[in-house]
Amino acid sequence: MTSQQPPLWRRTVAELLGSCLLVMIVVGSGIAAQQLSPNDVGLQLLQNSTATVLGLTVLILVFGPVSGAHFNPVVSLVDWVLGRRSGAGLTLPELGTYVVAQTVGAISGSVAANAMFDVGTSISAKERATTGHLLGEVVATAGLVLLIFALAATKRGALAAPAVGAYIGAAYWFTSSTSFANPAVTVGRIFSDTFAGIAPSSVPGFVVAQLIGAAVGLGLLLILFPAAARTADDVILPHSSETPSPRP
Repeated sequence: MTSQQPPLWRRTVAELLGSCLLVMIVVGSGIAAQQLSPNDVGLQLLQNSTATVLGLTVLILVFGPVSGAHFNPVVSLVDWVLGRRSGAGLTLPELGTYVVAQTVGAISGSVAANAMFDVGTSISAKERATTGHLLGEVVATAGLVLLIFALAATKRGALAAPAVGAYIGAAYWFTSSTSFANPAVTVGRIFSDTFAGIAPSSVPGFVVAQLIGAAVGLGLLLILFPAAARTADDVILPHSSETPSPRP
């Protein structure tokens, strides 16, 4: 990373909190939707997706200036891969730290959402790993990666928060999987046997599909925007410290 990046510990806290709040929003709004509209699954999905769109947009705006607001291991992974081409982006130790923070945060968010609605934390029994769902995850993740890094490559990072929120909201509806597109969130949602949950047996397939989607998105990005590697430090939002600090 450049000397203008905030220290790693601060970025780690931002990634942990952001991932925690993101899953809290997804799981909590799913529980609320299930309670408010028990007989209408379509309305439940509308309520869940609307809350996620609004919440994710806000979280990117809040935490983006600190850590880039990745909240997603595939975004961090692609950032690291691109950075190897230009000397920018995350280092390998930083990548590992981000992924651990994102995963711990996601699990914590699920537990907190369960507690708020007094439903108790339990392992989900909702099986999702059909062929259609896995294809949906490939499509959703590829589109997300392409969107995020294309915005950075074209210096339109200011649009990232509403654009990413809008894309995830749309992908709730146009993908069969309802667009998890995030390994940390997928793991976090194991710990809530509610509307937004996913059974542990479905998780490996989802994560593999997400990694394939990330590779597809990266390939499309390099075809369409060959100079994207130079903007790895600006994903999802540009993040810099007012006072230059030594490389962590």
